Amino acid sequence: MRTHQVEVDDEVFEFVKSHAEPLVDTFNTSLRRLLPVSAAKQQRRSAAPLPAAYGAPSFPSGTPQALRQIVEVALLVHGGTHTRTSATQVVAKRHGVATQTVLDKYARQLGLTAHQFGRLLEQPNLRELRQLLHSKFSAHSDVIDGAMQ
Repeated sequence: MRTHQVEVDDEVFEFVKSHAEPLVDTFNTSLRRLLPVSAAKQQRRSAAPLPAAYGAPSFPSGTPQALRQIVEVALLVHGGTHTRTSATQVVAKRHGVATQTVLDKYARQLGLTAHQFGRLLEQPNLRELRQLLHSKFSAHSDVIDGAMQ
């Protein structure tokens, strides 16, 4: 998608920033959520449940995209159907984002390298990944537990 550079005053910047989820949203994603024009499109895309072939549950509304994408990658890899790289590509395509965007969710936002994330996925019960997700997304513990049973 083509992007443009715009200037906003401090009041607008602070308003958008106040509605952003720390370590998850960019200015653009926060603004898109606030604009009524993109709300219907975004709602349709995020509310659509994953087909069973993706191996991931549907998520309640309000679940951060970062958490959704991390869990989807983890389940695809842990289920033995994909490598970390191919799972990243599948999830990126599913969400209509660049592969690098998904990689960013499980690397930079979790404070890991892609290799370290891959090592967490090798654990039989994903114990350390669950702990890390609980620490980063504490308000969504029920989603984490439900998705990663």
